[in-house]
Amino acid sequence: MITSPVFAGKRYAILGLARSGMATLDALHASGAELLAWDNQVHLRNEAEDKADIGDLLEADLSGFDAIIVSPGVPLNNHPISQKAKDSNVPIIGDIELFAQARSTLPPHRVVGITGTNGKSTTTALLHHIFQSTARPSLMGGNIGIPIMAQKPLTAGGVYVLELSSYQIDLTHTLDCDVAILLNITPDHLDRYDSFDAYAASKARLFDMLSPKHTAIISGTDDKCQLIIKYLREENRIGDVVDLSSAEATGQETWPSLQGPHNLQNAIVACSAAHSLGINEQQLRKALASFRGLPHRMERVAEQNGVLFVNDSKATNPASTGPALGAYPKIHWIVGGLPKSEDLDECAEFFGNIVKAYTIGEAGPMFGKLLEPHMPVEPCEMMLTAVQRAAGNAQPGEVVLLSPACASFDQFKDFEARGACFKSAVNSVIEKKQVGTAAGGTLS
Repeated sequence: MITSPVFAGKRYAILGLARSGMATLDALHASGAELLAWDNQVHLRNEAEDKADIGDLLEADLSGFDAIIVSPGVPLNNHPISQKAKDSNVPIIGDIELFAQARSTLPPHRVVGITGTNGKSTTTALLHHIFQSTARPSLMGGNIGIPIMAQKPLTAGGVYVLELSSYQIDLTHTLDCDVAILLNITPDHLDRYDSFDAYAASKARLFDMLSPKHTAIISGTDDKCQLIIKYLREENRIGDVVDLSSAEATGQETWPSLQGPHNLQNAIVACSAAHSLGINEQQLRKALASFRGLPHRMERVAEQNGVLFVNDSKATNPASTGPALGAYPKIHWIVGGLPKSEDLDECAEFFGNIVKAYTIGEAGPMFGKLLEPHMPVEPCEMMLTAVQRAAGNAQPGEVVLLSPACASFDQFKDFEARGACFKSAVNSVIEKKQVGTAAGGTLS
């Protein structure tokens, strides 16, 4: 874990003891801090009681504490801890801010911070892979699901690659990245912000923390990203502002796990960041070809009789599904779930690539009405039904793609469970076809 003498003797209150909260508690306890902790779940409080005093932060006297550390999942816009912190004159921070404060005591290193509405995880994993493939010490953490404070510090010369959600940036005040990346900004998480402008401003704060000699990379073609580029250049505080919104690259056909226009952009951004930290063109090309991607993000699941099955369950909004539809010319599209919008306008550009759509979940009837004027639609409701029918219809050279453009919570606990269900259904269909072929029969 990451420990630091800067925490020794300080007093911290921790709200939330799930993965990042428990990693924070362990790191601060090992650093010699005095801790008060709380979680609504009794078993998590029991796990923490040997390292912290246990008490409800809303009832405790927090005056004199150095900070309240909350999970990014705590909605600061309506949670009473926000008013409690204000009344106690105590700042609210997160584990990324603790990492920022510990940096001065770690071996010399670089930090790349990556934010944006879509593509953060793939870009983070790709950049980490690039460094790993060139034998440069690196680790990834943050929103990608690996608490940064739980990891072993890198040796000198290493690179920390951090995926940062807007929630994490809200809780961070001193993270001076060597390279800060903004991929794109589209409406999302608006239940946590007063407006779309406020959400965009949260993303832009990553650049407010940069030193003048560090690098800002922005790739989004959307209005918010373009305004941020304009502002940074007019402000003229950061010397290196890189606009990649119109950048192009060749060779994508040799990068099997980076298909689609969105992944081309992710690759361009990752290469720009890696190049600024000393990785050359030949090393980059080799790393792009060997990258195998992340589960549930344009994941190649199987290929049977010339039909490719791709799991893009992480596409939880139309903005992330649209580019996925641009990755292949003939797609049997499984779409639906718990809708985040009432339209699929951000997918419309690629409707010509769809052979047929198979609707599932709560959004199924609504999406069916939207799509029927543009393509054949088959209502399925359930994942297994959709996979069976898509696999039965798909011809060699075509793709069965799960890219739902929706949240998963109508039928699944999360997008991982939805993706796992898709993969299980694909395996079931393939096994059935193999048995039928072995028996000399045919299956529809």
